[in-house]
Amino acid sequence: MKKVAVIMGSDSDLPLMQGALDMLGKLNIPCEAHIYSAHRTPDAAADFARNARAEGFGAIIAGAGKAAHLAGALAARTTLPVIGVPIKSSTLDGLDALLSTVQMPSGMPVATVAIDGAANAALLAAQILAVSDDTIAQKLEELRARQTEAVLLKDRALQEQK
Repeated sequence: MKKVAVIMGSDSDLPLMQGALDMLGKLNIPCEAHIYSAHRTPDAAADFARNARAEGFGAIIAGAGKAAHLAGALAARTTLPVIGVPIKSSTLDGLDALLSTVQMPSGMPVATVAIDGAANAALLAAQILAVSDDTIAQKLEELRARQTEAVLLKDRALQEQK
């Protein structure tokens, strides 16, 4: 089974990016978390991305705030799918990170989830891996069934209150 890398630009991003790690754990998808900065450790980030496929990764999730160049910097060095998580910071409510992540030049795609959408980034990575992994596909089906049942239970409880 392929692994998913969860890369964050700073250790202060870990509480938010934990959502991706938790979701991957629920799906039993192996993952590794690392801290690399597009600006402070550009060579280390580039080396990681260059070697990610050979190290058994199938997708990379990159979370960063403010200038948020991390996802693009990683995507420039790999052909693996890169999923950007714009992180809300104290300035501009994450809009700066969203625009920096989503506005990639032609030929350099980065899939981008909502601001602070780490759990959805993990689900997207799982769906990418599920294209060629029936075990992950089945786990996603089971998760969707549980989500559906949870909503229906809440609706039944609401109807009983009338």
